Amino acid sequence: MPKEEAFLLEEGKLLGALKHFSDSEKSELTVELISNEALKSSEIEGEYLNRESLQSSIRKNFGLSTNKQAPSPPAEQGMAEMMIALYCDYDCPLTHEEIFSWHAKLMMGRRDIHDVGIYRTGEDPMQVISGSIHKPKVHFEAPPSSELREEMEGYIQWFNDSSPNGKHPLPALTRSGLAHLYFVTIHPFEDGNGRIGRALSEKALSQALKQPSLIALSQIIERQKKEYYAQLNKHNHTLHVTSWLSYFAETILEANRYSQNLIEFLINKAKLYDRIHGQINERQGMVLARMFKEGPEGFTGGLSAENYIKIAKTSRATATRDLQKLLELGALFRTGTLKGTRYWLKLSE
Repeated sequence: MPKEEAFLLEEGKLLGALKHFSDSEKSELTVELISNEALKSSEIEGEYLNRESLQSSIRKNFGLSTNKQAPSPPAEQGMAEMMIALYCDYDCPLTHEEIFSWHAKLMMGRRDIHDVGIYRTGEDPMQVISGSIHKPKVHFEAPPSSELREEMEGYIQWFNDSSPNGKHPLPALTRSGLAHLYFVTIHPFEDGNGRIGRALSEKALSQALKQPSLIALSQIIERQKKEYYAQLNKHNHTLHVTSWLSYFAETILEANRYSQNLIEFLINKAKLYDRIHGQINERQGMVLARMFKEGPEGFTGGLSAENYIKIAKTSRATATRDLQKLLELGALFRTGTLKGTRYWLKLSE
């Protein structure tokens, strides 16, 4: 229970902090947070989406302006639409139709998937495997397609009954962890089970909070992907899930802390751009954008003059002048000397 209490307390602080921003500022932060979660959830599965296209789709779905006029590719558009649906409809009871809609969005543009927006129908066993094609290791075998409707009926009833307003409500972290493990063990789709399983975990958290959760769950899982898959492999064929729930609760609490740091980072980013507005050239703007893209962790090892030259595609003399100007403006600070000189974002005045 201490972890449950810690989650509600910290998440309350996070959501409370957003109330101090204007509607437009909150919208920008929300787009940034949803984009990061969407990107990382896809990266866990080895799919790397284009951030600009994804954000453009999310902005359009929120009715916000975007600089990108061309339509986003199907993968980015579909992921954006699923995340917006999760954000907007978090309080709706779970249904087959909602899960089908999420899957159809995720599989947008995919021609290699036979069953889109429906549970898998193939007669071959659905196995989760690793290793070479000659010596595959079977981690577990999901229920056959003939049993999926019954399995998912049970899952949906459990999910709704365990909600805060359900017949048998469960604590937030417990329900979120079980929702994910239970779903991926059934493995009802050809592809997309992990992404939908994580979305269901976030839906459970949002219902507990009675407002959309902006937690960086996939961000933390992606950083610790080996441990995540090890835990799934350990628990997807047993009824003993206590250690899974402990692992998942810690992951959510870490994700909550990361979200708070990310919000502070994005606020400082906006303040920095306000300080230097109209005072930097296109090259400097390009390099700053590249540095901000690395998130709160920062540019690995710091930005060197060589990095600047490559990113801005400019000469050494121009890079030196540009960097000096950014130092004078207070956008960067410097450490080291000579070849060891590195530049870092200055996020506080």
